[in-house]
Amino acid sequence: MKTADRLFVATNQWAVILLLAVMSVVVFANVSLRYLTNFSLTWSEEVARYLMIWMTFLGAGLVLRVGGHVAVTSFQELLPAGAQRVARGAIVLLLLVFFAVMAWMGHDYMSRMRFQVTPATRIAFSHIYAAMPVGFLLMIAHLLAVMRGYVTDHSFAPLEGDMNAETIKPD
Repeated sequence: MKTADRLFVATNQWAVILLLAVMSVVVFANVSLRYLTNFSLTWSEEVARYLMIWMTFLGAGLVLRVGGHVAVTSFQELLPAGAQRVARGAIVLLLLVFFAVMAWMGHDYMSRMRFQVTPATRIAFSHIYAAMPVGFLLMIAHLLAVMRGYVTDHSFAPLEGDMNAETIKPD
């Protein structure tokens, strides 16, 4: 199972890296062309925006996995240890329900947009809006992978190559 999880995380990381690289090349090419030749790519801003949307939704699960999202833990820390675990369990359940609802709503929205196309590239908006259900399904998978450690001792899983190979505990 660890090998499958590592492959899952590595694939997710490389997808985000690839999207960032393509977005950077498109923006750099457009800026260079604009200043060197006074010619601008009409589609570059649109493509960069849609790549950033995909990058955000694909990267959100990786951030969740290491506990990088904003969280207010003051109330939770006031509770005794057993109640803290119960509170974290409730948080996980609420997050799973929220992610599932958002994936379903994202799929619904994506299917409604299948006939509308983007102005410059003429790509169906459903391809852009697919980032939402895909991203929330990835967040469900990442949350399921770290929920045991999170609920029992408020720890998160480090990503491969992290300086701290131990489990990450927030301050």
